[in-house]
Order: sequence, then C-alpha cells, then structure tokens
Amino acid sequence: MSNPRIWNRKLHRWGAIATAIPFLVVLVTGLLLQLKKQLHWVQPPEQRTENTVPTVSMQQIFAAAQSVPEAKIGSWADIDRLDVRPGKGVVKVAAVNHWEVQVDLATGAVLQSAYRRSDLIEQMHDGSWFHEAAKLWLFLPSAIIVLGLWITGIYLFLLPFRARAQKQRKG
Repeated sequence: MSNPRIWNRKLHRWGAIATAIPFLVVLVTGLLLQLKKQLHWVQPPEQRTENTVPTVSMQQIFAAAQSVPEAKIGSWADIDRLDVRPGKGVVKVAAVNHWEVQVDLATGAVLQSAYRRSDLIEQMHDGSWFHEAAKLWLFLPSAIIVLGLWITGIYLFLLPFRARAQKQRKG
C-alpha cells in the first residue's frame, strides 16, 4: 500500500461508505431548509399586516397564543421563543411542541397557527435530534470525512490531467 494513488482511492471508497447515511440526512434536510420559505409544509408562511408599530402587551401575545388549542400553551414554559417582526406587524410565537402562532402586533389577533417543522428539520440536520452526542461524535466526524472526500475527489479528478501533462513533456 505504498502507492499513494491506491491508498487515496481506498480511503475515498471507505470514507464514502462510512459517511453515506449521515451525509444523506444532512443533504436532504439541507435541501428542505433551503426551501423552507417556499414549502409551507416545512415552515408556515409569514403573515403581514399594515400595523408596523407594536401596541400589544406580552400578556396579550400570551393570551392570543394560548387561545390556539393545538399549541398547548398553558404557561410561559410552553413557549420556546418569540420572533418579533415589527416591519411586518407580526410576532411569531413558537411553542415547545413545534406549533407556531402568528399574532398581530397591533390588535393581538391570531393571524395564523400551524405546525412548524423547520426547527425539527434543523435538529435532524445538525444531528441533535438523534442524540446530543450524535452532533459531535457522528455528524462532525462525518463532515470532516466528507471534506477529505472532497479533497481526494479533486485529486482523483486532476490525476489524468497531470498524467497527460507529464506525457506531453516527455514526448
């Protein structure tokens, strides 16, 4: 195994096999995340209002979100985050159960409620959905191996050009 070309090809093959499943997960989830604004199945469409000055209180936002039974919001602990978009006149209330409630910042009315899959897909993308340790002990090494595959792939791609150039210099 002293020939670097043979060693490189074997590493390339085994690296591809070792990273096949984690890389497929990252690839598919990455594609879904790239299209999250276009695919309403991934992320609910963002609503807009003409009201760009927030006038509702946090309690009114909480009450509006709580009024959506699917969100299962009983306390502030059931809310993962608030995404305030004053320019669009809306606040997105993201519940811990991945339900999203969009509330008008001026009236406190619920504009829309829908299941939000993008956070779950992001967790799958970085590996934390499978297990917190999978992020560093499976997905990170896979990413490093894929980087190595890219480097060895470029090397394998350039080999014929190098061989032709050497032939032309000799001939």
